[in-house]
Amino acid sequence: MSALSGKVQTVLGLIDPAQLGRTLTHEHLTMTFECSFCPLPPGQENHVESPIEMKNLFWLKQNPYCSKENLLLNQETEAVKEELLLFKKAGGSTIVENTTTGISRDVKTLKRLSQETGVNVISGAGFYVGDTHSNETKNMSVEKLTDIIVSEVLHGADGTDIKCGVIGEIGCSWPLRDSEKKILQATAHAQAQLGCPVIIHPGRNSGAPPEIVRILQEAGGDIAKTVMSHLDRTIFDNGELLEFAKLGSYLEYDLFGVEILNYPFNVDVDMPSDSQRVKSVALLVAEGYEDKVVIAHDIHTKDRLTKYGGHGFSHIFRNIVPKMLTRGINQNIVDKILIENPKRWLTFK
Repeated sequence: MSALSGKVQTVLGLIDPAQLGRTLTHEHLTMTFECSFCPLPPGQENHVESPIEMKNLFWLKQNPYCSKENLLLNQETEAVKEELLLFKKAGGSTIVENTTTGISRDVKTLKRLSQETGVNVISGAGFYVGDTHSNETKNMSVEKLTDIIVSEVLHGADGTDIKCGVIGEIGCSWPLRDSEKKILQATAHAQAQLGCPVIIHPGRNSGAPPEIVRILQEAGGDIAKTVMSHLDRTIFDNGELLEFAKLGSYLEYDLFGVEILNYPFNVDVDMPSDSQRVKSVALLVAEGYEDKVVIAHDIHTKDRLTKYGGHGFSHIFRNIVPKMLTRGINQNIVDKILIENPKRWLTFK
């Protein structure tokens, strides 16, 4: 592991951590999300097959998983390329691309996008949620799953020599499925071998993040080099949030730009706004967790691209950072969240 130690692994090869710059820790540049198609409310069935048009953009923002076209981000490579150029112009340098097996990872496209834009792209190893697991995957032993993850980091993913630089996002449901638990154990085993960063997609329940941390720890994982994603749709009680923060993972707020009334996968949840996300980040900073916070947009559908009237990959830099600075989060802490924390997380031990 000496060749990886102290380095960050992008789709173009190893780089020095100082080259990362401002980093978004959870995005997608090419993927499919058909596994999460949502049934439509009665009377709106005509939207399922409709093209994305100006007249239905507001409906789409509120129902992003009810349009089949919207779930095919992999059709928009040129639009994503333009987004990355805007991201770079806005001061962005690195994107962690969280597409794993099950949602159409395409490392060749990631490599081309990085080459053509100059943006560092770090690809994710491993598997998405149980709904996307093949029968072969479900029947694999923890040892076999570990070997696959390690190989994707050391040798290359999907039959290429393009190597992953992070494990994840590792997909988890609620309650956890047997195959997901095995993959979590394999993730911990691979991390112990490689000294690499891990990022988790937790199930949609406030009990999911601590359960996942327990499983990873019991299997030998390094929680201090693990990001827990999607906290902005998972833990809403401040007391629960601070209890979870004590467990030592990185704390990711990664749905910046999503402004919808209800969480599509649980209508009982009132989705937070960007202003509320900033308040949660400010709370964590005030409670002493400034070294553990990372942020992103988790762009994974077409409607979130600027081509379709969305916020794009530059939203955090253009809009959220100025908001943070007016809410008691000073520039030094902003730099920790966007530069120093991702750098520490992404560097191989």
